[in-house]
Amino acid sequence: MKTKYIVYFFIALLIGAMVYYRLNKNKAMQVQGSGRGTAGASAPMKVSGIITKAEDFSNSLSVAGSIEANEQVDIRSEISGLVTGIYFSEGSSVSKGKLLIKINDQELQAQLSQALTKQKLAQETESRAKQLLEKEAISKEEYDVALAELRSLQSQTQLIRAQLAKTQIIAPFSGKIGLRSISSGEYLTPSSTIARLVSTDPVKILFSIPEKYAGLIKLNTDIAFSVAGSKTTYNARIYAIEPGIDLATRTLQLKAKASNSKGELLPGSFAKIDLPLSSTNDAILIPTESVIPVLQGKKVYVSSKGKAKEVMVETGTRTDKQILITSGLNVGDTVITTGIMSMKEGMPVNVIVGN
Repeated sequence: MKTKYIVYFFIALLIGAMVYYRLNKNKAMQVQGSGRGTAGASAPMKVSGIITKAEDFSNSLSVAGSIEANEQVDIRSEISGLVTGIYFSEGSSVSKGKLLIKINDQELQAQLSQALTKQKLAQETESRAKQLLEKEAISKEEYDVALAELRSLQSQTQLIRAQLAKTQIIAPFSGKIGLRSISSGEYLTPSSTIARLVSTDPVKILFSIPEKYAGLIKLNTDIAFSVAGSKTTYNARIYAIEPGIDLATRTLQLKAKASNSKGELLPGSFAKIDLPLSSTNDAILIPTESVIPVLQGKKVYVSSKGKAKEVMVETGTRTDKQILITSGLNVGDTVITTGIMSMKEGMPVNVIVGN
C-alpha cells in the first residue's frame, strides 16, 4: 500500500517539473519575441517612390474607322430605252452637269411635235374666243372651255419635255466615275446600274467611340489618322456627331472631313484614328499601382518626415501606366509606389526615389 502512494508521489512530482519547465520556456520566448518586435519596428521599411511634379498631360483615344467618299451615287436611268450614246471614259473625272448617257428619244420627240401643234391650235382658238367674249359674241362659259383646252395641252407639252429631259443622264456633282456596266445599243431600265460616281476631295472618316467618352468630344475637334500601307499621318476635323448613343453597341458615331487633293485616300479604306480627349496643364501624374481603392474613395501613401502617411486623393483620366490626380497631392510630395499593401499609417520608411 505504501509503495502505491510512493509511485503516485513521484508521478505528481514529475508532472509538476514538466509544467514548471514549460512555463519558464514560454516566458523566455515571449521576451525574445518582444525584443525582436521592438528592433523590427525601429528599422525603416525600404520602399520605392517618386516625387510629384507638374507636367502637361494630353490624353487620347485610339479607335478604328473607315474612309468614305464625300459624295457617292450609282448612276441609273429614270426611264427605259436604248442607249444611243456614252459620253464618259471609265475612271475619268467629270464635272457637274456633264452629259454621261443619251437614251433614244425619237418617239418622245414625235409626241412633243404633235403636242406643240395641238397647243398652237388651242392658243389660236383661245385668242379668238377672247376677242368674241370682249364683243359679247359668246358666253363666258364658252371662253372657259377654250382656255381649259389650251392649259391641258400646255400641261401635256410640259410632261413630254420632262420625259425628254430624262433621256439625258447628267452628272449630279463633280467627281470621278468608275467602271461602266453597259454598252451603246443596250436596252436600259431603271434597275440597271450604269456606273458609280464618287467625289473624294475631301473624304469623310466615319468612326465610333465608347459611350463613356461621349461628353468629351466637341465639334471642330482636330484628329489624326493613318491608313494601312502608308506611314503618312493625315489630319481631319470632326464636323458631325450623332445626336444619340447606339443602343446595340453603346457607342457614339462621329464623322470628320479630311483633304484629299492628292487622291491618296480611297473610300472603303481602314483608318486608325488618334482622338484627343483632354489636355491639362500643370497636371500631377503618379503610377497607377500606387493608388489603393478604399471604401471612402482612393488613397495613396506619401513619405512625411521619414514615416508613411495616408492621403485621400481624387483621380481623373487613367492611362496604361499613370493616373491623373485632381486633388489630394501637391507638387513635391514623395509618393510611395512599392510595399503599399503591407504599409500602415506612421510606419518608418526609407524611400528610394526613382524617375
